[in-house]
Amino acid sequence: MRKIVGFVGLLGLCACQSAPMATGQTPQASTPQVQAPQLPSSMDFSDPTLNLEITTVAPGLRYVLGRNVSSNTIVLDTAAGAVIIDTSRPPASKAHFDLLQAAGVTKASHVILTHGHGDHTGGVVLWKGIGAKVVAQESFGEFLGYQRMLAGFFGRRNAAQFQFAGGGGAVAGSAPVQQGPAANVLGIVPDITFRDTLDMDVGGVKLQLFHTPGETPDHLTVWVPSLKAAFVGDNFYESFPNMYTLRGTRPRWPLEYIASLEKVLALEPEIVIPSHGPAIVGKENVRAQFTKMRDAIVFVHEAVLKGMNAGKDVHTLMAEIKLPPELDVGEGYGKISWSVRGIYESYVGWFSGDPATMFPEGRDSVSGSLVKLAGGPKAIANEAMLLIRQGKLVEALHLTSIGLEGAPGDKDVLRARVAAFEGLVKASTNRNELGWLNQGLAEAKRGLQ
Repeated sequence: MRKIVGFVGLLGLCACQSAPMATGQTPQASTPQVQAPQLPSSMDFSDPTLNLEITTVAPGLRYVLGRNVSSNTIVLDTAAGAVIIDTSRPPASKAHFDLLQAAGVTKASHVILTHGHGDHTGGVVLWKGIGAKVVAQESFGEFLGYQRMLAGFFGRRNAAQFQFAGGGGAVAGSAPVQQGPAANVLGIVPDITFRDTLDMDVGGVKLQLFHTPGETPDHLTVWVPSLKAAFVGDNFYESFPNMYTLRGTRPRWPLEYIASLEKVLALEPEIVIPSHGPAIVGKENVRAQFTKMRDAIVFVHEAVLKGMNAGKDVHTLMAEIKLPPELDVGEGYGKISWSVRGIYESYVGWFSGDPATMFPEGRDSVSGSLVKLAGGPKAIANEAMLLIRQGKLVEALHLTSIGLEGAPGDKDVLRARVAAFEGLVKASTNRNELGWLNQGLAEAKRGLQ
């Protein structure tokens, strides 16, 4: 691929390089594989508007690599104007738009939204301003309504998970709602929608759109036959998929993910550009990565069903189910254990079978008694510190949760909690897990103040 503005991209993601391609030439399978994301030792708070680049993948096809949970902005040039696929999130969307305008993208025919998450829809109004019509799957409007209905909830959850307020000390409740996934849900009314498939001819370039649910129910994939290029939104990135996201969402059905990945595989693409991370180039490279991802999801799904039918509880399965080495796709964003629980509870709900969990009184209703039986909050804190020294950081965190429920604001318990969080932050290699750990650490430190 040919860089035309050279800087570093998202979280160490690296677009592989090769010599420029002649017109009509398709990428070869010998193109080196893209590097897996290298997570930083602490949350990446980098400004998503800085250090941007445009990468040319093939004649008439380029993209701006998104940074810090901002989607890519993909540009397909046609005689009728550019087709834009996804638009990133504010304020990155304006920086992407300005960079592409400076590179000559001054007329847009269509904006195709792979789905309705706010990190993909932030720049719609900018592209509409230079002539673009908006294209989305027909469930798009209903999905935006769902996000709008829970805008306050998602605003707080996203501020914590992605640390939008600018650091580990971000307060989830203090972040403006427009920073959550409900960003830009007002006023986006697609000009063109479809149910299953849509064929388009834009300035002589043929496009096919397919409904490919997975990350969201309104998710679509764009296929350009002349380039043998597929644009797959968030149904593929360099990690096990976020089949359950900690910020919360509707169930993401594994069988839909599998079917959508197989639909892309059947196209035999030679270029795939996801909406997060660099392009994947080369037919065999694409096939290998998509087949591995599909098989990883199949493995986890079947293991959950087998365990459920054998009578195993969800926490046992969360601990037991691991991908075999040949299917290890990484857990830098999604995590196997979260997906296991997401699949389990999506199929059968939250009730564990323990009658105590049927009632509104939760664990906190007896935490005061537990703290008293343990000998008081100091004893809880001492035991938590002992667990930390033994490397049992999660167990220590559980104990401090009980301690603070039974003795709210206790400084000894809070100090132990800070120590547990600091150890977990240092050990974490997952982007979303790290956001919540930093949030918990910040809250514990505020309690000490």
